Order: sequence, then structure tokens, then C-alpha cells
Amino acid sequence: MKKIYLLLVLVLLHLLTYAQQKPNIILIVADDLGYGDVGCYGQTKIKTPNIDALAKQGMKFTNFYAGTAVCAPSRASLLTGYHTGHTSVRGNKGFQPEGQYPLAATDTTIATVLKNNGYVTADFGKWGLGYIGSNSEPMNKGFAVFYGYNCQTLAHNYYPDHLWSNKQRIEFPENKTKETTYSADVIHEHAMQFINQKHQQPFFIFLSYTLPHAALSVPHDKVYDDYVKQFNEKPLTENEWKKYDGGSFEPYPHAAYAAMVSRLDKYVGEVMQSIKEQNIEHNTIVIFTSDNGPHKEGNNDPDFFNSNANYKGIKRDLYEGGIKEPFIISWKGNIKAGTTNSYTGAFWDLFPTFQEAAGIKVSKNIDGISILPTLKGNNQLQKQHAFLYWEFHENNGRQALRIGKWKAVKYNVGLNDNAPLELYDLENDPYEKNNIASAHAAIVEKMEALIKREHSSAKDWPLLKNELKNSK
Repeated sequence: MKKIYLLLVLVLLHLLTYAQQKPNIILIVADDLGYGDVGCYGQTKIKTPNIDALAKQGMKFTNFYAGTAVCAPSRASLLTGYHTGHTSVRGNKGFQPEGQYPLAATDTTIATVLKNNGYVTADFGKWGLGYIGSNSEPMNKGFAVFYGYNCQTLAHNYYPDHLWSNKQRIEFPENKTKETTYSADVIHEHAMQFINQKHQQPFFIFLSYTLPHAALSVPHDKVYDDYVKQFNEKPLTENEWKKYDGGSFEPYPHAAYAAMVSRLDKYVGEVMQSIKEQNIEHNTIVIFTSDNGPHKEGNNDPDFFNSNANYKGIKRDLYEGGIKEPFIISWKGNIKAGTTNSYTGAFWDLFPTFQEAAGIKVSKNIDGISILPTLKGNNQLQKQHAFLYWEFHENNGRQALRIGKWKAVKYNVGLNDNAPLELYDLENDPYEKNNIASAHAAIVEKMEALIKREHSSAKDWPLLKNELKNSK
């Protein structure tokens, strides 16, 4: 009896130790992965056993959204806790010789908040939120360690001539003559080295992987060969192939895309195996999601895979298929395994969620709401969004708003100050097939007013027709 009692005490102390520690946070963000590209969200052609296993041991969300429909502003929303009507980055503007428009000097990222509260912070993947030498390089926005692409345009090439390690340029001269060093693997290897270190502090790791963004490019290994056979795909000729930034000739685009997703899935499995081997599962939050809907560049074929799971739109659309994302959270012992949740949230919720999970006072005057009560099963304590709002600053300007079951979408707002509002009832029409704006004048009026209120004009990001006119 004494031995059993002692064992119970030790187990209790072990669990209490986990409970008292600030949790590690691993945030995995795929690049241009669609809602329907993984098995647990309905994919049947691409194998994703590790992501599916993550969902089985954690919580799968069915109503979670990205920041917007393209990379940089979506990630800006994620890191700052603001929706894209308030973020300082609202599009993919590039700078020479490499990099993108920077976050504002006044922007505080979740990495900075966690770093200032005892976390070791790192980003492995692509940045795209501040050109080389700007005040918004990763190290100036809260990341103690960075390895990967500073520039998201250069990240289209999976066999680059260089990457960045903090502020040091790492050369790959072998890739100038032959596709030798596959960047996604090198970035993942550095991430695994960091995860496998014996950290004396809690850590926050942003795994901003580039897969499966175009160009379609992946080593032709057994996984690739198996997909070629599975799809019985007719090879493209070089004349049929559509060249994309940094991409070389890929005769089997279906197999290439599937192999890229499976490679990403393998990375997820290795991350989970590492935290299991280190016995830190109970104190590590792992999140898997994507920054926007599936792409169609470089011969990719989202229709073949049903990448948007029948939702309307793809990348660059503010319909569901362009912004609704797979969103999975695992936190062993804290989140009930195998649960599915319909909470309606978005990227800007992660900032306050991480703060609350780490025991940090949650910021006020941001757009996000902490979903920690939902994660711990306290649904009655979970605050709800009054609305969700998105902007997209390309393709003549787009806006969208969701209130409960109602979804409003406006296109061509850069051409027409009175661009019509489309209205959809997502409860009865989740695939946005029927625009019912003409039958609901009061709802349209309410949503128009909110859209107008939530868009804050920004000098460097004109969106509406009158703003474009005044910026010239």
C-alpha cells in the first residue's frame, strides 16, 4: 500500500508540475493549403496520417478562418491580433532586392510578448513581413532565432541560392547549377534541432513552412512515384507546363502537389514524435493551420483534389474557400482528445489565446478573443465574436464580413464606391451559391455599416475607390 501511495503522490506531483509551467507553443502554418487538403477534413487522394492523428488527439475546428486570402496580411493578422481592416500590412508589396512591406514600428507581435515573458522564440520558414534591413526583420519583431526565407517571392523557389539565419545570409552555391538542396527539408532540419534542444525556458516556435505553395517542386522519391502511379497521370510536355517563379519543369503536377502535402505531413509527425520523446506533450500546445485557401499557380489543380472541400473560391477569394482553414489544436491532458468544435474564430484570436495560456495579462483593444475556455471545455465561459471582418487589397479590392450565420462579400470596391454587397446564409447555404441580399435589406444595411466602420484607411494601403483616387 505504501508503494502504491508513493506512486500516486509522484504522479500527482508530476501533473502539478506540468500545470504550473507555462506551456510551450508550436504553431505550424502551412502555405496555401486548402481546407480540404488533409484527410481529417475530407481529403481522399492525399495521405496525411500525422495531421489526422493530431486531430484525433486534440480538437478540430470547423469554422476557423485565416487573416485574409494571401500570405503577408494573413500572417500579419496572426502575429498582431488584428483583423486586416486594422493591420499595418494588408497586401504582398515587394521591395528590392528582396523582402516585403514591413510591419509598423509600433506593432507588437505575440513573439515579442512571449519573449518578454520568459519564452525562447524562433521562426523557421518564410517571413515576408519586412524587407532586409527594415525595422521588421524577424529579430526585430520578437524572434530570437530565425532560419528561412526573408522574402516570400524568393520562397517560390525550393532550390534557392541562399536562405537567412538571423541576419546572416547562408549560401547554397550547388543550387545554381543543379537542384540539390531542397529548402523545405533544410528549414525543417533546423526547426527539429531547435525543438530537440533541452530548453530551460518555455518556447514559442513558429513553423512557417513553405509547403505546398507554388512552384510545384519536390524531390522525386518513393512518395512522389507512388502518387504518379496512383493518379495514372498523363505527363505534361514542356510546352504544356506553365512556368512559375523559381519552378523547374514538373511533368506530373498532381503527384508533385500531393507529395508536397505528404512531406508537410511527415514534418508534423516528426515534430510530434520529438515532443513525445522529450516527455513534454502535456506541456506543449501544438497548432496546425494554413494561411489562406489553395492556390492554382504553376499547374496546380485544386479541383482535382477538391482542395477547398466544395466551398466557393480559392486563394485571393474572400468566399469560404479562400479563407476558411483547417485548424487543429493538441494539448495533451488539457484538450479532450478527438473533439470537434464549431466555434467561429480567426487568426487574430491566437494572440490573446497564447497570452492567457501563458498566464500573461490579455491585451485590450485588439480584435482577437482568447479561445482558451473552448480549448479547456468551458464553452459557457467562451466569449463570442460579434462579427469577423476581412480585406483583400488586390484584384480591384475585396471586403467580407460574417455575423453569425450571415456572410457579406463585396468585390471591386476599388472600382466602385457603391460596389454591391452579396449576402449568404451560411447555415442553409454553406457553399455560398445563393446571393439573397435583395430579400434582406435590413441585414444588408447593418453589414454595410459595419464594413465601413471596420475598414480603417491607411496611406500605404488604399482600398476603396475614393482612397485610390486620393492616393494618386
